Amino acid sequence: MPLRVTFVAAARSTSLLAERFEDDQPLDQAGWDEVQRVVPDLLPLAAAELRYCSPTPRSRTTGDALGYAPLVQLALRDCAMGRWRGLTLGEAMAREPAAVDAWLADPLATPHGGESLLDFITRVGDWLDTRPLGDGDRIVAVAEPGVIRAAVVYALKAPPSTYWNIDVRPLSTTTVTGRGGRWNLRLEGTSVQPTRM
Repeated sequence: MPLRVTFVAAARSTSLLAERFEDDQPLDQAGWDEVQRVVPDLLPLAAAELRYCSPTPRSRTTGDALGYAPLVQLALRDCAMGRWRGLTLGEAMAREPAAVDAWLADPLATPHGGESLLDFITRVGDWLDTRPLGDGDRIVAVAEPGVIRAAVVYALKAPPSTYWNIDVRPLSTTTVTGRGGRWNLRLEGTSVQPTRM
């Protein structure tokens, strides 16, 4: 049986309009309130054999609040943004517009002095590929939205530019199934029976 890795996006720590690169702030009040509302829906994921999280306070706190008691995985940290760490995209653009344009256009670019988009996607993909290979293992990982976007790009073997077209909302879930370099995106939801005419 394939591995089943379900990513849970960390609850928010700041207004979504002010997302900061490598945000390491704790959950804000709205984030706490959102976690409390979704606990009944996401608590069943605590039955996973392995439970992990990104090293950020918001990922760890989200995982603990959901009852997962996750283990921190450094490989699940957000993209290293160098001197842009703590800035919003708008703030980085205001300071270094040409550098931001180069970074958005080229997945190998590192104008901020941090990690390239391609290196980030590869790091997250390597983490996926090195998960234990026991039959039927279920894994849950609470991570930053960027980490989940990178995992989806890697799983689909999509071009790195696809990263910019994926929207991951706080406390959403994304599941990939497979193992070692062969992953599938799994979309789940309630099944709707067709209406007979």
